[in-house]
Amino acid sequence: MRALPIPMPDPMGLVRNHVYVPFTRIPSGRLVELPGRGTTYVTDTPGPSAQSPTIVLLHALGCTGLLTWFPAIAPLSRRFRVVTLDQRWHGQGISSPEFSLYDCADDVAALADVLGLDDVVVAGYSMGGVVAQRVWRQHSDLVSGLILCSTTDRFQLAPYERVFFTAMGAGMAGLRGVSRSATVARATRSAAEAIAMAPTDMETWALREFRSTSPWAIGQALAALGRHHSRPWLHRIDVPTAVVVTTRDRVIPPSRQVGLARAIRGATMHEVDAGHAACVLQSESFVPALLEAATTVAARRRDFAR
Repeated sequence: MRALPIPMPDPMGLVRNHVYVPFTRIPSGRLVELPGRGTTYVTDTPGPSAQSPTIVLLHALGCTGLLTWFPAIAPLSRRFRVVTLDQRWHGQGISSPEFSLYDCADDVAALADVLGLDDVVVAGYSMGGVVAQRVWRQHSDLVSGLILCSTTDRFQLAPYERVFFTAMGAGMAGLRGVSRSATVARATRSAAEAIAMAPTDMETWALREFRSTSPWAIGQALAALGRHHSRPWLHRIDVPTAVVVTTRDRVIPPSRQVGLARAIRGATMHEVDAGHAACVLQSESFVPALLEAATTVAARRRDFAR
């Protein structure tokens, strides 16, 4: 059976398998109101000084900001101010009638405005990498660098992928009215509010964080990802970009990750000998590559001054 081109409802294997989750301090966060849009859960970890550059981290499908990035936040904060958020329909993210990658990108810009951020590096993992591309597309004046991890510019290439996404899109369209259900919204929010943010058991915390996003919401996001296609405008990206390639990835083939890097002018590639869940399950390999990518992007921002 072929692997699907994107993570399915248990991308970290937390439900199916007993896995080792690395221990680290989980930063505290808060709900932030984005005017006219809704509230989302945000962590804002300071860097070494008030002048430290800011990096905004966008999470993978079916995860939360913390669940995708918690092993990397402390190491990144030695150089950057580090911001995470729950994207809409995930965790404690914004509830809305429909899921849209365009709205996810606008949410990032709205959060930057609320926090007084400008000239930020945007990093995204898997689905977050797709959203990061759209943040540059829709708000290029905000973005001073991109880090795209374990992601792609499009999904519907192979015939089996086109069949899968066509069926997913049709199914989600038929269920569109369910997204307006107060019962679904309350159930998702209640799950999110049950999360303990100071866990003693990292695996238990990770499982609770994962379960704060409903499988139905993941299906909506899957359908939106199937419509993503950024290849026609990637060559116009005018900020330093690093692509972190997970070379043993069976969800997003490494060849597509490499193709993404080659389509962006001057993009650097940083390989990790790991699979799609490397951000957590192989963080000892992933985090050093992420730090290298972030350092490279930060150093090159002067060369791309607009």
